[in-house]
Amino acid sequence: MKLLRVGTAGAERPALLDAEGTLRDLSGVVDDIDGALLADDAALGRVRAAAEAGELPVLDATGLRIGPPLGRIGKIVCIGLNYHDHARETGAEPPAEPVVFFKAADTVVGPNDTVLVPRGSVKTDWEVELAVVIGRTARYVADDEDPLAYVAGYAVAHDVSEREFQIERGGTWDKGKNCETFNPLGPWLVTADEVGDPQELSLKLWVNGELKQDGTTAEQIFPVAEVVRYVSQFMVLYPGDVINTGTPAGVALGAPEPKPFLRGGDVVELEIAGLGKQRQEFKDA
Repeated sequence: MKLLRVGTAGAERPALLDAEGTLRDLSGVVDDIDGALLADDAALGRVRAAAEAGELPVLDATGLRIGPPLGRIGKIVCIGLNYHDHARETGAEPPAEPVVFFKAADTVVGPNDTVLVPRGSVKTDWEVELAVVIGRTARYVADDEDPLAYVAGYAVAHDVSEREFQIERGGTWDKGKNCETFNPLGPWLVTADEVGDPQELSLKLWVNGELKQDGTTAEQIFPVAEVVRYVSQFMVLYPGDVINTGTPAGVALGAPEPKPFLRGGDVVELEIAGLGKQRQEFKDA
């Protein structure tokens, strides 16, 4: 299923995109698309049954904002330097273990919402990423378990980053990752059964119409299953938590000088095969 949330910011309603591409209203079946729904097999079954029976009202998509496809996000765990080609372009050694950092849930905006270039920023960068949405509580996932059984679905994430804040200002990466609007998410949460193998997805990103990133999740140093297992050894992953799994080569940081960092007025478009597209105009904060 392709689940989404539509409407004005803070007042989104749950919806579903059916197999014919028609937008359907889910508000009569569930309250929201969130961790509580993803952990409730019976509720998800009702959604599937209603969709298959053609019982869901049609929504007019004209002028309707698409919000983040997941409400009440618990935490956003991010994996840095997780693509072989991205490590090469930045001159970094591939990490021996996943590099883990966090983004606050309040960085999340809709897939087509405006993204703000922070005040004083000269190194705002783009990163298309596969987002993993947790559907079952994952705690110390064992080697003989299937970590993907804990995954409810996948989405497109844009891990916008300010590289000076991240790398040159001391401390951890957090200052360069948690600026407002720095995590567009969506348009859809696509359930895991529809996605199949998460290591066979193509990722692309354009800046002002120029293709900058053109990669595949097959290049991940630590595949999705290993990321879920690994992270669960250090923290509990709950339904509605999100993992951003890293970005392929093609970011501004890895480009020759002068590096083409983002400015107000730039337009970034990105997509992951089967998970939908995003488009953001960048404006000065």
